[in-house]
Amino acid sequence: MAYTALYRKFRPLTFGEIVGQEHITKTLKNQLISNRVGHAYLFNGCRGTGKTSAAKILARAVNCLNPKDGEPCNECEICKAALSGSLTDIVEMDAASNNSVEDIRLIRDEVNFLPTLAKYRVYIIDEVHMLSTGAFNALLKTLEEPPAHVKFILATTEPQKLPATILSRCQRFDFKKLSNENIVKRLNIVCNESKINVEESALKIIASLSEGAMRDALSILERCLQDGDNDITEDKIKELVGIPKITYIEQITESVIKKDVETVLKVIKEVIAEGKDQGNFLWEVIKYVKDLLLYKVTGETGIHSEKEIEKLKEISTMVEKEELVHLIYELSELENNMKWSSQKTIMLEAGFIKLCDRNNIGQSQNNGENISHTNNADVQELQRRVFKLEDYISKLARGNTARAQVQTQAKPQNVEKVVPKPASPESIKNNSFWREIIGRFKEEKKMMLYANLLNTTVSEINDMTVGINFKNGLNPLSRTILEKPENINEIQKQVSIAYGKDMKVKFIDNKANEPEPVSGIEGFIQDMDLPIDIIEE
Repeated sequence: MAYTALYRKFRPLTFGEIVGQEHITKTLKNQLISNRVGHAYLFNGCRGTGKTSAAKILARAVNCLNPKDGEPCNECEICKAALSGSLTDIVEMDAASNNSVEDIRLIRDEVNFLPTLAKYRVYIIDEVHMLSTGAFNALLKTLEEPPAHVKFILATTEPQKLPATILSRCQRFDFKKLSNENIVKRLNIVCNESKINVEESALKIIASLSEGAMRDALSILERCLQDGDNDITEDKIKELVGIPKITYIEQITESVIKKDVETVLKVIKEVIAEGKDQGNFLWEVIKYVKDLLLYKVTGETGIHSEKEIEKLKEISTMVEKEELVHLIYELSELENNMKWSSQKTIMLEAGFIKLCDRNNIGQSQNNGENISHTNNADVQELQRRVFKLEDYISKLARGNTARAQVQTQAKPQNVEKVVPKPASPESIKNNSFWREIIGRFKEEKKMMLYANLLNTTVSEINDMTVGINFKNGLNPLSRTILEKPENINEIQKQVSIAYGKDMKVKFIDNKANEPEPVSGIEGFIQDMDLPIDIIEE
């Protein structure tokens, strides 16, 4: 006897066996019971959620000789023929490989013939979004007014690719992703009938890896049985799919928080030595940091074991929420950079070294005692003030001559020069130019700048500096994002264009009760935070 894959062997035969889609199966059963079955259906949803299974069950149910409460009996002549694939009145078509106008014209000609054995001729068109434009146009009239003995069931994972004329002719049902609980419930049934010994924690991992797709979950389960052993453990699944041990994930996360570079590099080498995929490893670290953040915010611990939850709680005491958000951003950026790099190991190690160097929010623990680490932000702030002072002094020395020289420089070849359009005095006075700049950031897809500057206002500190006021306060994460060189340069560029001259910007936290800016030389000294006393004679 030929081997049958688990997802085919345990394909649902009734609506009651389809898990997680009760909002759809209940409606279909009611239509069958009341004899109000439509002529065209569209089943939409992500892969492995039961679209094709529901279509097959519906096709049998409308033709079943002995239906029971809207369910096919699967025992009558029609049902058995449909299950064996010998019933020609139920036609399954893959639109991915049969997407031409000729294929649809063939269906259009066939619908005029009466069914050979069943009551209805049912056409199940899978992946219908793959049909060509001509094929859709050929299907329109038949789909809108088919003969009384014809039913259409369309299935797709991408309904947005279907023409509106097709969507309006179908009853649409949206299949949602299955919850982990429903997947575990179904896997338990499969394991019991197949006499598979499996740990509950292993089933939870399979459910998490399947990402809401029942077929994927059954495929992972089947891969675990290929060695001939019907005992499935958590470690066996992790070894099969290449997930690093949770101890590695815990160690590297804790080491990044503690800024322990040596341990971080040691863990990375051990993971690579075991042959684990570096992309999977980084993704597991991101998920673990996400679990830490969720625990800090909501108290939820996810699908971890009791021992893992204890470690999760221990690590969460070492870090603040803002730092975890920052870590997720940095790790996601590292993941994107690794996708395009041919030297993934170097990128991975360099990325984590960078994290240990820049991750300075909070304190770490050493031998039970809290040791405060030197905050690199102080050094960066000192450097910023020195650069600003040097820039100010050099501009005083050069005067307006240097600016004129820059504006009269020759235009580089092959570079399109954009002529800035200064804002009107009225626009600067009523702050409307600033709202236009923020709107421009949104149009240019610079969402980090847009989100962090959305509720801010500006005020002119002096003729060279504009203050950006954060009336709701400026948190450390927002300051870190905005003070990135590329971001602050972009802000200063837009403000300079609006003023028609080179301008600097300063971030002002209004909740910090900062004193009002002072103009003149006193304002400059206060802005630079210089240790200079002015003595009036």
